[in-house]
Formats: sequence, structure tokens, C-alpha cells
Amino acid sequence: MHMNRFDRTLHIFVVLLFLLVPINATARKHDKEKLGKYARDLPAVIWRDPGDISALNLFDGVGGAQNAPDPDATFTFLKEVQQGTSPKFDVQDARGVRWRVKLGEEVQAETAATRLLWAAGYFVDEDYYLPQIKVENLPRLRRGEQFVVGGEIVRNVRLERKTKIEKLGNWDWFKNPFIGTREFNGLRVMMSLLNNWDLKDINNSVYVIDDERRYLVSDVGATFGRTGDPFTRTKSDLRGYEESKFVEKETPAEIDFTLHSRPFILAAINVPNYDKRVMMEYVTKGVPPSDAKWLGQLLGRLSEQQIRDCFRAAGYSPEQIDGYTREVQKRIAALNSL
Repeated sequence: MHMNRFDRTLHIFVVLLFLLVPINATARKHDKEKLGKYARDLPAVIWRDPGDISALNLFDGVGGAQNAPDPDATFTFLKEVQQGTSPKFDVQDARGVRWRVKLGEEVQAETAATRLLWAAGYFVDEDYYLPQIKVENLPRLRRGEQFVVGGEIVRNVRLERKTKIEKLGNWDWFKNPFIGTREFNGLRVMMSLLNNWDLKDINNSVYVIDDERRYLVSDVGATFGRTGDPFTRTKSDLRGYEESKFVEKETPAEIDFTLHSRPFILAAINVPNYDKRVMMEYVTKGVPPSDAKWLGQLLGRLSEQQIRDCFRAAGYSPEQIDGYTREVQKRIAALNSL
């Protein structure tokens, strides 16, 4: 059978497509290897002196008001993201800025958590919370459709500003260049202060920015609730957060901070997951008192209004803002009394 002109054109296109896919994959792998070689000699950093902490604007966070999304803008849908436990999709605004939209129970907690981490000198993503956004060309979402009203209004969103930075990979809580340092120990304490029970390596990122390797906890959505097993842990749960113990055990040599993450014992049949969750609990154990107090002194420079601004920026109610602010202040005071 002879192919007509259309069939021949289609055939050639398909052949070229299959040829280009491995070429593109090889090119991406080559770029990643090239980035890795370049980054190998760059300094690794996990903390930077925040300067005058009392002057920081914790409502707008690290990105500031100048980078904040316009709440009245119409965003253009780009693609849905299937990775992770929370529904996500990417959009672009009229300025050409791309944003990753997250939906679900993590959006408020993550917005507040990034601001407290930034205030303490740790690297964070540029996150903002909006009660709703308008998105044009929005298809029916495979995840998170319950947050869409009228086909184009999306309720309760966290927008992460996407910048042109290179992600080098992920990092391990127990194998990294900062083990034993005051700054790393401070980050471990922050995880308990925030009640972050999801300390998987995939939530830790290494970015290459300004000729340095920056280490950060890039997903802090599982915070401000109760830590525990899959049946008891929560996110963005004020009562659970208030009822949680902060300091578990104190000796002159070290402090164990509370973080529960291991599954119910019957779940031990999934050995890799069980072991991983058990190891997470050790992230906040064995912290030198002087390092914990150092973090407390940093956070102690924050005013009550600044702490309130963290939760106000996250869209919490006045009652929730009051409650979260009191509990964070209590935990900061506990660090300074060690």
C-alpha cells in the first residue's frame, strides 16, 4: 500500500518525535551532570544572619510586597501537577510571573511557617496566601476540584513564586555538611517548634543561587497541628498545636524536643516506611542546650505583632491568630529558659 502525502508527513513527524525524545532526555541529563560538577566547589549554606529581626516584615515574608501576587489579577492556567499529597497546578500572571498554586489543608500552615523560618535566618520559598484567585482556561482538575467555584474561581490557595533557579537535588537530615553546627541544630529545633511531622528527604531541597548551594526545607505544610501517627497527626489545627508538648526531655548535656511521626505498630509490615518515620523522630533529639537557646534568642527579638503577622498573612481567623501567637510565644520563652 502506498502512503499519500499526509501519511508520509505524519510518518516522518512520528519518527522525528521518537528520535528527539532520547536526545532531549540525554541533554537534560548532561545539563544536570554539568550543574553538579559546577556546584561541587560552591560553598554550602543553610543559614544567613537575618540582621535586625525586629524590622522584618513578616506579613509579606521573604518575597516582600513587591513580589506579592495581585489578588485581583486573572491568572492563566499552565498545567496540573500530580506529585505530592496536596493538589497543585501552575499558573502565570499578566506580568509573566509563574506561580505554583497549592490547595488543601497545608496552604495556611505553610504560609505562616515560611515566615517564621525566614525570620530565624533560614532559606524559604516565596509563599503567599490568597482567599481566592481567578484562573482562565482552567480545566476540570484531577485533584482539588472541590476548591473551584464557577469554573474559574479557586478558593483558599497558597501561591509559590517560581523563579529561574536550579535545583541540585534533595538532602538528608542525617547526612549533610552541617551536622553538629549551631545553625543546623537550630533548624532541627524549628521543626519541633512548628510541629512539622513530615520530615522526608524529598521535602528538603538544595538550590544553586548566587554561586552557593542553599539548603532549605522546601515543604513545610505539615505544620501547626498535632504530631503523631496517621490517625492522630494533623495540619493547621490550633487545638492540636496548643495541646502538643514541646520539650520532651531536658538534661545538662542535651535537649530532646517532641516530634512524633511513627505509624501505628501494625503498619510495621511496611518496613521501609516504618523505619523512615521512626528516624524522623530523631531529628529533634539530642540538641545542645546552648544551640537551642541561641535559636530562642533570635526568635525572642520578634515582637508580638510580627508573630501575629505570620498568621494574619496566612488568612487565619482573629481567634486562630491569637491562639497561634500565644503558643509560639510560649515555645520561644521555653527555649530562652533552658
